[in-house]
Amino acid sequence: MKNNYLLILAFLSVWANAQVNRFYYDYKFIPDSTDRADVKSEIMYLDIDKNGSKYYSQEKFVSDSTFKADIAKQTKGGFGGSISVRSTVKSGTIHTSVTKVYPDYKVSLSEKIGNMTYKVAEDQKPEWKILPDKQKIGEYNTQKATATFGGREWIAWFTQDIPFQDGPYKFYGLPGLIIKLEDKTGSHTMTLVGNKKVEANTETETQMPNITMIGIGGKEIDVNKKQFKKVWKDYQTDPTKDMKQTMSSLPAGALIKMKNQDGKDLDMNEVYRNIEKRAKEEIKKNNNRIEPDLYQ
Repeated sequence: MKNNYLLILAFLSVWANAQVNRFYYDYKFIPDSTDRADVKSEIMYLDIDKNGSKYYSQEKFVSDSTFKADIAKQTKGGFGGSISVRSTVKSGTIHTSVTKVYPDYKVSLSEKIGNMTYKVAEDQKPEWKILPDKQKIGEYNTQKATATFGGREWIAWFTQDIPFQDGPYKFYGLPGLIIKLEDKTGSHTMTLVGNKKVEANTETETQMPNITMIGIGGKEIDVNKKQFKKVWKDYQTDPTKDMKQTMSSLPAGALIKMKNQDGKDLDMNEVYRNIEKRAKEEIKKNNNRIEPDLYQ
């Protein structure tokens, strides 16, 4: 109990002095339900400050592919030790991010579809059932909780050693930080692997992603779930729709030419066909999404 008390005081001290607590999650996922042997891995950030949190891909939004994370340990000294983590995904495949705004925990998902980025307001929250099961995960004493959310059944392990009622992706509302989260099919697993104190006015400004500057025009489009599902359905039907609309909106007389690596002009119809083929192949392979209800 004394060690837990010291750990909580250490986190509160970090809150007062550094403004941002960055938690690193190893996200393992199976993108194709027909190929369960193909397990991907990507490092995700959960940045928490007094105003809320952001969850996003380290590989997709931050240029460095390696990092060093300080781990909070339950020792007399509070914090101590470090680990080096290298992600197996070099270019980043997770182009979604989640923002939560405190104190009401207003949750929104930012998703890039085609050339545009859509900000989808979440209208539901995880309804947790806290169970008596407990286990040690890394340095943390955790307790089990379950919830059904987004079309999946989830198992969470949270710790009261870290006094943030937050967690990866859209999950929050337990009496402590979620250390591990996994759906019952084993398709999506997020495990805390470390944390780092981010000093105000330094790393916070340079590394937190400006997720509103993605896509044409540099702005996100606010939509509800129904509107998002229509956008997604339209994209599945014609992945080049946005590009065609952009081209058709050019001033009269404007001439756009695209060239291949040899400098030869490309036929735009051929370009559209190639983009559509690649996009539909990607959609077919990425059929095991973390929140299937959103993509129906």
